[in-house]
Amino acid sequence: MVSTVLKPQVSDSSRMSLRERGALLVLCGAIFLEGLDIAMLNVALPHIRADLDVSTTVLSAVVSAYVIGYAGFMLLGGRIADLYGRRRVFLTALAVFLALSGFGGLATHEWMLLVARFITGMAAAFMTPAGLSLITTNFEEGPRRNKAILVYAGAASAGYSLGLVAGGVLTAISWRWVFFAPVILSALILIGAVRLIRDTATIEQRPAFDALGAVLMTAAMVSAAFGIARLEQLENLGSALAALASSAVLWMCFLKVERTANEPLIRLAIFRSDALVRANLSMLLFGASFFGFQFLVTLYLQELLRWTPLQTGLALIVVSIDA
Repeated sequence: MVSTVLKPQVSDSSRMSLRERGALLVLCGAIFLEGLDIAMLNVALPHIRADLDVSTTVLSAVVSAYVIGYAGFMLLGGRIADLYGRRRVFLTALAVFLALSGFGGLATHEWMLLVARFITGMAAAFMTPAGLSLITTNFEEGPRRNKAILVYAGAASAGYSLGLVAGGVLTAISWRWVFFAPVILSALILIGAVRLIRDTATIEQRPAFDALGAVLMTAAMVSAAFGIARLEQLENLGSALAALASSAVLWMCFLKVERTANEPLIRLAIFRSDALVRANLSMLLFGASFFGFQFLVTLYLQELLRWTPLQTGLALIVVSIDA
């Protein structure tokens, strides 16, 4: 009598389907694009100054404009994605990102650069939380989703690191290609996103939207970012302090609204977690020091030491090796 031993079939729960891989490629492309865009611009700053004859203050404002738009609308962007659909918000924000990057590349005056960077930052503030949320709707909870999130985070770091070198190469041709290159990449991502990304999450009822909290929070963050940016020049001290004071008042109003709102934009109970508070404060200090360092060292290496954009990019990439 012959006995047959049947080996159980173990399925690889971490293996992604072809559609999932395509969706992940698109979502990673978007976060890669964001990091790439920020890094490339920083390397191109001295050439933008030379071509458009802008002051250091305006040059700093070009960088700050993106941060103001991004910081001011990040939480609102995530909430809008919950209410109106993550896929819809992601595609719309990506299209705006594409259009304003092209507008920045065509800039002939400093105000055009400022408008382009501010609205591009706003678009990124809507695109980033929507993209991260789409990972949760396109990948089932478990090994596949864990792997997708890890790859997604790696793509963000890679975009910033490689953007330093790419910015040097493109700036050697023309600083305008620092804006035009994201147009090409975002167009390819947009085409892929339309075909590959699905959003199976249920859209929340719109009446749950904490409109007052969103307005107060966005105004508070924009005022704070504007005030910090104005501190760069002593002659702007009065307007900077006024902006920071208005931000403090707006934050207090926001906290009061969030305590009484039926569907608050931020549930304040999360700040009872000491670990969460420490982690966010650490990231705040790290980000503030690093971006200030990068702005100064880019001008120092190219304008004082006369390094080329490519040499500057290669030098800066050393600080992102750990990423």
